[in-house]
Amino acid sequence: MNFDTHRAGLLLHPTSLPSGTLADAERWLDFLQAAGIRVWQMLPLGLPLVGLSPYQCASAFAVNPALFPETQVDMHHFAGWCAKQRHWLNDYARFIIIKREHGGLTWTEWPRALRDRDPQTLAAFDAAHADALQAVMVEQYHADVCWQAMRARAAARGIQLFGDMPIFVAHDSADVWAQRDQFLLDDDGHPTLVAGVPPDYFSETGQRWGNPHYNWPAMQADNFTWWRARLRAHFDWFDLVRIDHFRGLAAAWEIPASEPTAIHGEWVKAPGAELLQAIVDEMGDLPLVAEDLGIITPDVTELRHQFRLPGMSVLQFAFDEHADNPHKPENVQPDTVYYTGTHDNDTTLGWWRTLPEHARHEVMRQLGVEDPEAVPDAMMATVLGSRAALAILPMQDVLGLGSEARMNTPGTDNGNWRWRFEWGAIPADLAPRLFEHIQKTHRCETQPSL
Repeated sequence: MNFDTHRAGLLLHPTSLPSGTLADAERWLDFLQAAGIRVWQMLPLGLPLVGLSPYQCASAFAVNPALFPETQVDMHHFAGWCAKQRHWLNDYARFIIIKREHGGLTWTEWPRALRDRDPQTLAAFDAAHADALQAVMVEQYHADVCWQAMRARAAARGIQLFGDMPIFVAHDSADVWAQRDQFLLDDDGHPTLVAGVPPDYFSETGQRWGNPHYNWPAMQADNFTWWRARLRAHFDWFDLVRIDHFRGLAAAWEIPASEPTAIHGEWVKAPGAELLQAIVDEMGDLPLVAEDLGIITPDVTELRHQFRLPGMSVLQFAFDEHADNPHKPENVQPDTVYYTGTHDNDTTLGWWRTLPEHARHEVMRQLGVEDPEAVPDAMMATVLGSRAALAILPMQDVLGLGSEARMNTPGTDNGNWRWRFEWGAIPADLAPRLFEHIQKTHRCETQPSL
């Protein structure tokens, strides 16, 4: 992604397509092309193990096979692909099959020999489950082949794919089970400290995510081998990658595992500059976006600028009395991805409907509109008309939907990640209207070709 250009994108996770899978991808790409949209942003593609959250998955490398339609793929390159993915694939397949055989138990509850990866026990397991293990690997190969074909079709339309990488991984994951030395765990494999964020805009008790923290000294000792492999995998799939909770690379909120909420924790420094430099040394310029929302200290901004990474701003956060608020349109810089709202916000219409009357007046004043009904469209127009190199609109906002279409409410686990649109809900004139807005704000160079 060239941040010297002006582009517009839509935020839509594949599970929000009408089929809930990438079976709709071709039609979706056609819509994006017709609308002049040049970036498709989505959430992480991993396999959720508990609930539907794509931020708590079975692996930092594997993808959710349920996202991919059943099609025939050429197996000619399967063996070579497996060899290249061996650093994660074999242990992921083992993790899935062992978990399946033990009723979904967390790996710390498995029989000790499996939990602690006794070599003889694993060798016997592999021999006894060869077919099942291969089936899991075939699923991942099928997903990769299908994705790369879709990515090529997107590129042919001038559309870039924008992925999302959670900064932390789930404790109950193949990564933590297979590489316990890379995480802060006790002798039985349980986290000693867990990740989250302190009380903020979204929650008065903060968010206790429960992910284990990294053993940074161990990661530094091997020059961040696991991290570099993780970034390579994401760059193989996406043109641009958002690092969720980027501030955790400067300092992370460490919560004692015994604490039920995120209130009692502390910020602990992380070697983010060393990590990013190791990635730069291997890969050159980084197609990364830093999710720098929330409590942002100068060291986070310095780290982002040191590696020339764009940050994020959200228009819903702009309407206060602070002139230096980075979310206000006049303060948004070109090296920014600007949103009306993210997947963690209410839809813009839902947000607008729940504002108190005095806040509504302030929003209308700052947007320069007199008709309350015009506010959601004015919000989208403001983001598109900003100096940000990339303007992203959630599909819910484009469709003018209310809180019933909200993707996620942080700190809750009911009803999240379920929203889907229907093709019949897209007006016939939506793509040309979008294209007109995008063209007016110089975020689309040419008339789309179909």
